[in-house]
Amino acid sequence: MRWAVIDTGVYIGYWEHGRYDGVLADVRRTFVVRQSVVVLSELRRGARTAAARRLVEGLARAAPTWWTPIDGDWWEAGKLIQMIGDPRDWDTNKRRDFQNDALIALTARRHGATVITTNREDFEILGRILDVTVLTV
Repeated sequence: MRWAVIDTGVYIGYWEHGRYDGVLADVRRTFVVRQSVVVLSELRRGARTAAARRLVEGLARAAPTWWTPIDGDWWEAGKLIQMIGDPRDWDTNKRRDFQNDALIALTARRHGATVITTNREDFEILGRILDVTVLTV
């Protein structure tokens, strides 16, 4: 059984712009999709209309399992941000966004899952360092 976690940008592109229909169909045929609590949180945070909130709440309700970062993932995410962000002189906002990406990647690694994302730059870095499979759409 192959697992996958779908990143926030894929859901937003699908819901708001009708993108990734074929990709998501392929993902559903190839993988068992699990929801990252980090992705659900990002989606909920950004859901500013009643329709958007219904979509996010429906996704959360339909998820049989939420994959959650463990204590050590938070610690390792901080290390990754220092290691990658310091040489690039990242500001606070970039570090905060990257922390969520790191938590998603660390959770996926623990479960042996592929991350499906639109965020090529950050997840390619994380994929190399953490040995996580990343599929960019």
